[in-house]
Amino acid sequence: MHGLVIRSLQRFLRDTYGEALWEQVAQASDAPRDGFEAFEIYDDAVTDAIVSTAARALGKPEESLLEDFGIYLSRVEVLRRLLRFSGADYVDFLLGLDELPDRMRLALPEIQLPEMSLDPLGPGLYRLRCRCAAGRSAPVLAGILRAMADDYGALALIDCSAPQGGEETVMIELLDNAYSVGRSFELTRAEC
Repeated sequence: MHGLVIRSLQRFLRDTYGEALWEQVAQASDAPRDGFEAFEIYDDAVTDAIVSTAARALGKPEESLLEDFGIYLSRVEVLRRLLRFSGADYVDFLLGLDELPDRMRLALPEIQLPEMSLDPLGPGLYRLRCRCAAGRSAPVLAGILRAMADDYGALALIDCSAPQGGEETVMIELLDNAYSVGRSFELTRAEC
């Protein structure tokens, strides 16, 4: 797992549940108490141990914790900007998802994002298929998709299905692409 991802997971746990929970999770999962180096690559088992330990400590399913992590990631402004760059509305965003791993690799060549492909299944109905060696990416993606629907002002139902044959699936039912006013977004940022 890329250090930036696992550091983001650490920050999510600290910001959302407090330093005491992180200390407990770090100790129980043999994670470095001081954190992770941003550009190091860590064994996926470390991330798995952190997720399972945190989920047990919080009394919630791992999938729910990972979905919350996806929501958290989409609110980090630099990631939000990268995600919003995909299109003017939620449909454009969905249709651009398969390009996201390549765009991320432009900034971080060593990062491993899941391979994604979006299948339109009918009016407003999409299936996002993803493959990742580490697995368990669908709940994180579901959280990102849920948060980005809100960001765009769209009304969508998002659901993960159980992994099958190394492939994870997220179903997206877009009920209204312009349900409410989305969060403000401009392509250029004003300089301070």
